[in-house]
Formats: sequence, structure tokens, C-alpha cells
Amino acid sequence: MRNSPLSEATRGVIAVMSALGLDPARPDLREAREFFRDTTGEQQVDLVLDRARVSAVVMTNDPFDPAEAALWQRGRPSDQRFKAALRIDPLLNNWDTARQALSDAGYSAGSTIDAFAIAEARRFLDEWIERMDPFYLAVSLPDDFTWPEETARAQLIEQVVLPTCREHGLPFAMMIGVRRGVNPSLGDAGDGLGRADVSALHRLCRAHPENRFLVTMLSRENQHELCVAARKFANLMPFGCWWFLNNPSIISEITRERLELLGPTFVPQHSDARVLEQLLYKWPHSRRDIANALADQYVGIVENGRRITAAEITRDVRKLFSENFLNWTGRPTVVAAAPAV
Repeated sequence: MRNSPLSEATRGVIAVMSALGLDPARPDLREAREFFRDTTGEQQVDLVLDRARVSAVVMTNDPFDPAEAALWQRGRPSDQRFKAALRIDPLLNNWDTARQALSDAGYSAGSTIDAFAIAEARRFLDEWIERMDPFYLAVSLPDDFTWPEETARAQLIEQVVLPTCREHGLPFAMMIGVRRGVNPSLGDAGDGLGRADVSALHRLCRAHPENRFLVTMLSRENQHELCVAARKFANLMPFGCWWFLNNPSIISEITRERLELLGPTFVPQHSDARVLEQLLYKWPHSRRDIANALADQYVGIVENGRRITAAEITRDVRKLFSENFLNWTGRPTVVAAAPAV
């Protein structure tokens, strides 16, 4: 090993191996390969969710991906621990790709976003909502996202996404701040981030008070503005420490900032797991830092002259780790599930 595993990503590999009973100090991967060869997919799901102490997960599901669409057309997942989120990135970020997917699926949509294309896109989403029963509609947006604007994206948000969310009672999850292809030679790993304009959210929430927005932002510099916006708009809920923010020092900072500004009225974390096994380090690390931030707030309450009870702590933890998200997505009776990206 040329370097000590100091980064969160390399420590994560160690944490995953340890959680699975593997020796992370071994000089080769023979033991790990034997473990995975002798473990079925079903056994691995059970093991990871049990050891991560996660009861259910919300997936990222893209109906514009032909391979994934084909799987969904065979039926919903039989494992009820896996919930759906309807991802619509191609629809809002690349109309040419989206209209081709619509056409391939039997919908009519041309190069121009006219009334007919709007109606067909609505029909597409309606049918996929019926098929998936998603917790929310979600999109990853660039750091230069603004609202309102004279673009295809703005037209589709206004005339397709927001009316669909209202009709089906679903939140619109916006993940804002990606700067694509800062190093194209790295392919999918070449994306970066940029600071976004939070005032776009002000205008969006103000113009559509009947819609619920679940928002996370990728730039650390946007977090304070997002918290303040959530204080001003009852239809805006911050969630998670996404992607480049999913590091213990930043999770701790952002969680403390949100608690101080919003109390227990946000979703502190989503899994941010691109593969199942990442739950074995991302969730424990997040829970530790969220717990520490909460504990310090409770100490402050006591120092200010009021005692805090075990029942109050239990209530707050339930809100932060399940009830806020479930109530915001209209699923108060569903088993607790953490949103993923």
C-alpha cells in the first residue's frame, strides 16, 4: 500500500470489509473474492441491510434508460424493502435524449417542445408513476440552474413536472450544483461542482406554494442560504449531504447549522450509496456525526436551564431519520426509508 487509507473513500473500503467479517489488512483480495463467490445476491442484501441497520431504501430509477425500463416493465421489485424514486434527468437536461426515449416507448415527441410534446411527456410520467409508485420525482441540476428562464428545462418543469407532482401528491427532489465534465478524460468520474443561485429556489417556491420541494445542494457554500430559504418557505425541505459533501467534517458542520436554524425539521442524510455495500460505512459515519451534533444541542438546552427527556430525544430522532421524510413524501405509514441518489 503506497498510502495510508486516510480519505473517507478509502476508510470506507476498510469499514465495508470489516463489517462483512473480512480482513482489510490482507495483501490480496482472495478472501473477499471467496466470500462474494459463496454469497447469493439475496443473502448479501439481507446481510448489508441488517448490519447497516437500514430497514428500507429508496432507489434511483430512470425510465429513460432502456435496460432499467425493461426491468420495471416486468413488474415492481418483489423485495418490499426497495422503494422507487422516479429520476427525470434526461427529460430536463437533454430533450433530444428524452424525446428519443419517448419515441422508442411509443410516445410522440418531436424536436420542438410544443403542446403535443408536453401532453406526451405528461402521459409518460403518469404511466411510470403508476408503474413505479415512486416516493418523489428527482433530478440532478447544474450549478448554473436558474428560475425563471427561457429554456426547454424551465418549460418542462413548469408545464410537465410541477403539474404532475401536484396531481400525484409527490415532492419534486432537486439536487443542484453539478458541473459536468470538468475533466472529460475521467468519463463519469470527471464531474465537479459549483456554487448555485439559491434565489432561483426562492422564486420557484414562491410561485408554486402548492408544490413540495425536497432540495439538496452540492456546494458547501450554498448550505447556509439553503437553510435560510427553508425558514422562509414552508414548501421547501433540505435533505442530505450529497456526493462531495458526504465527508464526516462537512456532515457535522451542515447538520449543526441546520439544527441551529431549523430545529429537527429537515432530513439530515440520505444514503448517498451508489452500491449497496456503501451503506456499511456511509450510514454509520453519518449517524455518528448526526448523533454528536444532536447531543451538543441537548447539552445546550440543559445549560440554558431546561431539562431534556428521553422521550423528547426519541421523538426528535424519529423525525430526523424517518418521519420528516415519510410525511414529506406522503408515506407516513410506510416503513422508514432513506432516500438515495
